[in-house]
Amino acid sequence: MSHEQATVAEEEYLQTMYWLREARLPITAANMARAMQLSAPTVHEMVGRLEADGYVSRKDDKSLDFTESGHDHAAGVVKRHRLIERFLTDVLGIPWDEVHEEAERLEHAMSPVLEERMMVAIGNASTCPHGHPIGEASREQGVPLADVEEGARVRVLRFENEAEELLHYLMDAGLRPGLEGRLAESGGEEVAIEADGTRHAVTRSVAETVSVIADPSPPARTALPDQLVLSRDRYGR
Repeated sequence: MSHEQATVAEEEYLQTMYWLREARLPITAANMARAMQLSAPTVHEMVGRLEADGYVSRKDDKSLDFTESGHDHAAGVVKRHRLIERFLTDVLGIPWDEVHEEAERLEHAMSPVLEERMMVAIGNASTCPHGHPIGEASREQGVPLADVEEGARVRVLRFENEAEELLHYLMDAGLRPGLEGRLAESGGEEVAIEADGTRHAVTRSVAETVSVIADPSPPARTALPDQLVLSRDRYGR
């Protein structure tokens, strides 16, 4: 029987599971430990608690899945997180590379009334400042920037890894969701988009975490990059 309200710790784990599923990565204790920078025993203990409280179940292959209650809790905290990010950026004027950690602190103590008021305040915005859908908004599928061929037209969709230091790096490089341009370089060390006469370059490992729409589109991958599993404090660049 699930609790009516998950604890803050449980919500953190459920949020991580939701993010792994969105990124099309296996929801395993190992991936959760990597994403949250926690030891395997710590994660296994919390997974057991989530099972006991009725939020998650185990599949035959030992990977995890949400119960209906677990999905509802996870979707709720993710929606609040992204709503807060958009509110802080659009209404309070805080730069988008500085709002992720603030939203982490606020998302667990937000009342339904405040959530409703924030939804009104952000108007018709359907994504967080990093390009992820808020609530039931559709999630457009993209490809990693690192896979795109030179010369292709690209539009940045979102940043899959929201480590705050990584967001600072992306802002300094001039990348942002919605940026449109041409892939000017895709080398072993650096990937660059040219937009309106300006070159926006990032390392190849960071380009793995940037989802774009590309024309022509590269072939679909059979596996996604490990960089997506890295936590807010560790990332490849």
